[in-house]
Amino acid sequence: FLSTRNCPCKMSQLPPKSPLASPVSEGTNSAVESLDNLSMDSFWLEVENIKQSAEAEQEECSLADVKTQEEGEAEAEWLQDAGLSDLLGDRASGSDNVLLSTLTKTQAAAVQRRLDTYSRSRRRKNKHPVRDVRDIFGVVNSEDTAAEKEEPSPDPLWHKLRTSNVQRKTQDYSCTVRNPGKEEMFNMDVAYSEQAAVLLKGSFLSDSRRLKDGNALTKFKIPKGRLGVTRIGDLSAQDMKKIPTLALIELTALCDVLGFELKRNKAAKLKTTEKRLFGVPLNTLLENDQKLLPNTKVPLLLQALLSCLEKRGLETEGILRVSGSQTRIKSLEQKLEKDFYTGLFSWDEVHQNDVSGLLKRFIRELPAPLLTAEYLPAFAAVQNIPDLKQRLQALNLLILILPEPNRNTLKALLEFLSKVVARENNNKMNLWNVSTVMAPNLFMHKGLPNKIPEGKEKQLAEGAADVVRMMIHYQDLLWTVSSFLVTQVRKLNESNSKKYQFCDKRIKNLLRKIHADKDKVEKNQSEPSKIVKVHASLLLKESLEVHLNNATRVADVLRQFQKNLCQNGWNIVNTVSLLKCNNSMECTNLLFYEVGGNIGEHCLDPDTYLLDLYHINPHAEWIIKQNPSYPRMF
Repeated sequence: FLSTRNCPCKMSQLPPKSPLASPVSEGTNSAVESLDNLSMDSFWLEVENIKQSAEAEQEECSLADVKTQEEGEAEAEWLQDAGLSDLLGDRASGSDNVLLSTLTKTQAAAVQRRLDTYSRSRRRKNKHPVRDVRDIFGVVNSEDTAAEKEEPSPDPLWHKLRTSNVQRKTQDYSCTVRNPGKEEMFNMDVAYSEQAAVLLKGSFLSDSRRLKDGNALTKFKIPKGRLGVTRIGDLSAQDMKKIPTLALIELTALCDVLGFELKRNKAAKLKTTEKRLFGVPLNTLLENDQKLLPNTKVPLLLQALLSCLEKRGLETEGILRVSGSQTRIKSLEQKLEKDFYTGLFSWDEVHQNDVSGLLKRFIRELPAPLLTAEYLPAFAAVQNIPDLKQRLQALNLLILILPEPNRNTLKALLEFLSKVVARENNNKMNLWNVSTVMAPNLFMHKGLPNKIPEGKEKQLAEGAADVVRMMIHYQDLLWTVSSFLVTQVRKLNESNSKKYQFCDKRIKNLLRKIHADKDKVEKNQSEPSKIVKVHASLLLKESLEVHLNNATRVADVLRQFQKNLCQNGWNIVNTVSLLKCNNSMECTNLLFYEVGGNIGEHCLDPDTYLLDLYHINPHAEWIIKQNPSYPRMF
């Protein structure tokens, strides 16, 4: 096999296997192993193509080498990124930190472990006294006091995570050996780290085989609770800003429980470029594109490349795998730089293999990896988690941590790759073929250092391809915001609203009355029915009065709204675009939002039970809006 050690576009450093992460079972079918060896040829062929392209242009690194951090620096940076910067420094205090009050036991343990390491490092440097972690998390017993003087225990369930403190003992999150093709539940109501702690206690962790046949992959189903499922994009921008910090804390807690070290690269400053398309940071691309087309979330060039391939390349045999002409690709790049924004560039005569080459080049030429320089090692390390469900849990959290431009761009790419796989019978590109071709373009970057252990190239290559395969196949699951994270966002919002102090006694009395009313509502959650008003100001002058009971869902209200809108002669303000030619309206054209209270704005799942939602957020308004559509420019 071709070694990536000789390639100028270097594979990022990947952490060594954890003791918990055993290799694929010795009982694995030899036919599967043979298939693995054969299918990896596409990976190494792609590496060779990248190498030749880079050597021809003698490209220099656009990203500074990652510097080794001193003791305590990584922990300080982690606390800052986790929204806990007020715990740093000589006057650190967690008493006013709202975030701490929302954490689970495993999440709090992850924070305390890093704060403890940070504190020790400062003491060793003979700096000013640092606030003891017990002042922030409360008093611990004598056994814990003695333990703090020692180095952190290698035990995955740290001393603060005694099994006696793990709640929900009656719930079983065990996942026995996977049966390919069988549907399993993917629990998002309870924090992943809490689930892992229960599994580890019962020794239920399994080593799922990495089968390369997409048809044999385990099927996961997210069980819909009474509050439905929340997808990325359903929450307001204000609430989504809280998700990455919560996801980072949860991912760290999950890795702690599993015994993995979550390593992150330090972000490096990007070099500027005179180009307008290739080699330009995503943020800059989107800023320029939004001047032409407001609300653009995916770079227009990437949209154009994907649109061209979807129209004329999905049926092409070997698409993505068969390399186009490097000379033509370079020439096309120059023409795009000159004519793309003027609208003079024509895609009609461009060969599809050249377009796929441009697509992969666009991804590789980003100044920072699409998966970000900071978290690329973490994405690669997912392969070391032996259990498939926990690999997906880690990936789900990593997707949520990504900056919005990176996450949106990655989603557009994965949706296209799914379409390629769906045409496998014609283009001869199955899920594993596509994954092995795309993995080098996502996991190799010319600006990151190369420190691959000798003899580990094949293992790391297969692992990177396996991560890409999971992202393609399970993207719907991965782009879901877990219910426990939404609950934490609600708690944050509630705590923030209580944090403000008022001098006016009248305002204090009003707040006291509001909270008393809320407590009264919470005490009467068995209330069998409720009458509420639903607003649709952009569609109607009047509000819709809805009688709620335990069976009332969002979909029921939308149907009631549709019926009244079309049959009862309400005063219609603006429904022309919603009316179909048969004078009826599809419910799918309407969205139901929860606004205010302990949430910013939340687009609700049609299967959400509204009385349950009312009990959780009684002070919110409910609004019906038209479903926005953003057609592609190209």
